[in-house]
Amino acid sequence: MPDNGWPADRIDTENAHSARIYDYILGGKDYYPADKEAGEAMTREWPALPVHMRANRDFMNRAVRWLAEDAGVRQFLDIGTGIPTSPNLHEIAQAVAPGSRVVYVDNDPIVLTLSQGLLASAPEGRTAYVEADFRDPAAILGASELRGTLDLSRPVALTVIAIAHFMLDADDAVGVVRRLMEPLPSGSYLAMSIGTAEFAPAEVGRVAREYAARGMPMRLRTLAEAHEFFDGLDLVAPGIVQVHKWHPDGGAQGIRDEDIAMYGAVARKP
Repeated sequence: MPDNGWPADRIDTENAHSARIYDYILGGKDYYPADKEAGEAMTREWPALPVHMRANRDFMNRAVRWLAEDAGVRQFLDIGTGIPTSPNLHEIAQAVAPGSRVVYVDNDPIVLTLSQGLLASAPEGRTAYVEADFRDPAAILGASELRGTLDLSRPVALTVIAIAHFMLDADDAVGVVRRLMEPLPSGSYLAMSIGTAEFAPAEVGRVAREYAARGMPMRLRTLAEAHEFFDGLDLVAPGIVQVHKWHPDGGAQGIRDEDIAMYGAVARKP
């Protein structure tokens, strides 16, 4: 039992998990031997995988900063949060506007046990954690933690970062995102990163097979399929691009297109 009182025995330490593989490759510390083995196997198949994962994380940072600074958003709903990695979303938003409010959503027990790091809000703002599955938007939107933190009569930024590629066709990822956006008012935003194999099909295909062999099948999408998530929304320039090309800063210099397997975009609900 961890210090926060949540049961640790729900955590499967024998099998690799996508969030912990991500944590290992990014240099974190919240992983187990199975995650390390998986991360090393995947990196052998595609040595650019760490570059790709860091670029996705940097996209999230830039998108949230843009939403807070340029769009003036003060409320965020983050789906598929993953293992806390500083700066977390609320730290980025609250550095711009300390009164920002953030609700994190994940269904992984290890994220729940570590979620104290997500709840250390600035005094002026607020954060909350909802344990729920992305595929159950009604449970997310009906959660008391969400309703007590966000005012759904005011704009909210829905962030869905690096999770859609784990949603198979039967999961109807596009429909789920639309149902999450439906109750959000005009002026709300959707920020997403979406896995693709269009730039390094052989290498990314091998990584996808490593995930599938560990019980984590992937659904990688084309640019046309990525556009489906944003139907009815107004894309912010430059539209849907590889994540390192969305409002790039100095950290994106030298990144090759073939080393990035993720589209990213931000769009406004009219």
